[in-house]
Amino acid sequence: MGLISGILMGMVTGIALMAGWSRMMKYRSNKRIAKAVDIKLLGSLNRDDLKKICGENFPEWISFPVYEQVKWLNKQLSKLWPFVADAATAIIKESVEPLLEEYRPAGITSMKFSKLSLGNVPPKIEGIRVQSLKEGQITMDIDFRWGGDPSIILGIEAAMVASIPIQLKDLQVFTVIRVIFQLTDEIPCISAVVVALLSEPKPRIDYTLKAIGGSLTAIPGLSDMIDDTVQTIVTDMLQWPHRIVVPIGGVPVDTSDLELKPQGKLTLTVEKANDLKNMEMIGKSDPYVVVYIRPLFKVKTKVVDNNLNPVWDETFELIAEDKETQALIFEVFDQDIGQDKRLGIAKLPLRELEADTSKEIQLRLMPSLDMLKIKDKKDRGTISIKVLYHDFTKEEQYQALEDEKRILEERKKLKEAGVIGSTMDAVGAVGSGIGAGVGLVGTGLGAGVGIVGSGFGAVGSGLSKAGKFMGRSITGQSTSKKSGTSTPVNSTQENGGAKPLK
Repeated sequence: MGLISGILMGMVTGIALMAGWSRMMKYRSNKRIAKAVDIKLLGSLNRDDLKKICGENFPEWISFPVYEQVKWLNKQLSKLWPFVADAATAIIKESVEPLLEEYRPAGITSMKFSKLSLGNVPPKIEGIRVQSLKEGQITMDIDFRWGGDPSIILGIEAAMVASIPIQLKDLQVFTVIRVIFQLTDEIPCISAVVVALLSEPKPRIDYTLKAIGGSLTAIPGLSDMIDDTVQTIVTDMLQWPHRIVVPIGGVPVDTSDLELKPQGKLTLTVEKANDLKNMEMIGKSDPYVVVYIRPLFKVKTKVVDNNLNPVWDETFELIAEDKETQALIFEVFDQDIGQDKRLGIAKLPLRELEADTSKEIQLRLMPSLDMLKIKDKKDRGTISIKVLYHDFTKEEQYQALEDEKRILEERKKLKEAGVIGSTMDAVGAVGSGIGAGVGLVGTGLGAGVGIVGSGFGAVGSGLSKAGKFMGRSITGQSTSKKSGTSTPVNSTQENGGAKPLK
């Protein structure tokens, strides 16, 4: 009897254990499936969805990578680099040198490349993301890093100073490049390419300057002049919304839709400033204001003598190409013997303005737009302005493009007459016309919307030649090596200008 009961108890216990084990395994399997479903659902959520679910408890350590790694592309770029560098050299030599002439500071009479070489180290692409897919276009953002071994020597000449070779060493570039491909039905399936540097994050171009066989002190402020020229060219020509448009395939195509066009007009009144910083040992500062959207087209107010609370009440018109990314820059200077001193600077993003709505604004002046590098953060006073933004109609846009041609020619006449040292110099309303041999600034001077005309025709021509040259370089038929950055401006759509009304 005991034997039978023992067998029965063993069987019951075994069956119970097997049933329990089976149930537990099924339960764990269901939990894993449910967890996998939850993870899949969470994986489909974006940052905004998670913030709605978590509220203030949203963990900052959660990241959403938007760039795809392209190790294969970096490998191919390493193999192609000698030919890519060759093609880039041709673009730089024929298109950037005219820009150096247009943007050179007044204290320098000539600025040209004496030597160009991109070196043997290719750039690295950290990642690529497809920003948008528009019919007939593909837009990509490329995270670009380059710390190569280029050899770039500039020949600098100034009045009463012999030519000084200046070498740019330890060049490093960190930026995000936006590339737009215009598609077509014909091989190579791309009719044009648009290239620009995104303004956010701000492009970083680091380098050191060294004089060869001379001293940087031979020309006072030479390092700052070169730095300002490089920064201005990048900001005014390469940084979005400004862009390079390159036709591809050798077949003439209409690129007007890709090129930058004037978007609207700002009617700006610089009213007054309060509590400016005094930069004089005796007396008070003599302030004036320089205003611009693009560095190439600056306007300035009159000088108010011996006053830290000046009233200008002067009105100007400026052209905007992209309201979402551009900004008004205000620089207040103290007129002085020699070099004027900057009292403060302020920035007004255009996206803060409503169309056809007048707005009075008081801006606080800062020592620099990049406050991280500034130790002296004392109050610099304020500047009061009134601004009205107006979106262009098609007819107004076309008229602005015509004005663009005229303003560049007028500025060139002023430069040739010696009234301004550079096309970047700020101009104000100081006369009623352009006199023979004098070049007084008239009320119409400063109108227009950008860079166009014969002075920059060489840029478009250089790109066209370099584009053909690039096709040959990729096949390995060319061996020259040079370096630089290209900025083709071959149409009236590269713009930005100012028209003094008073």
